[in-house]
Amino acid sequence: MRILIAEDELISRLVLQGILEGFGSINTVVNGEEAVIAAGMALEQGRPYDLICLDVMMPRLDGLEALCRIRALEVKRGITSSRGAKVVMISALDDPKKIVTAFKGLCDAYIIKPVDKAELLKKLKEIGCS
Repeated sequence: MRILIAEDELISRLVLQGILEGFGSINTVVNGEEAVIAAGMALEQGRPYDLICLDVMMPRLDGLEALCRIRALEVKRGITSSRGAKVVMISALDDPKKIVTAFKGLCDAYIIKPVDKAELLKKLKEIGCS
């Protein structure tokens, strides 16, 4: 499995890497803009990400906007969200409006920080990534 982690906080990024390292190859970026670029390059190379973990609050471009742009890149290539990358939004915010916005943007799961390994693994199983 190809995994992209977009997280601006080093500790959170390392925690996610540690949890996901046995699932496949991992690339990391530190903001939403880099996430969109990485996802676009992977699509162009014909090697799209299977799983993308997006922090909601990131510099340059937040995770919600990055999600919309990544889904738009998939649509341009004829990939529907159900066949595209599985996207897990991760946030310190337990804000119902953000959660609704994320699911309207076609994320597959939403997790509140701090990331709990058991919860993340459960969500991955539920969305078909385990």
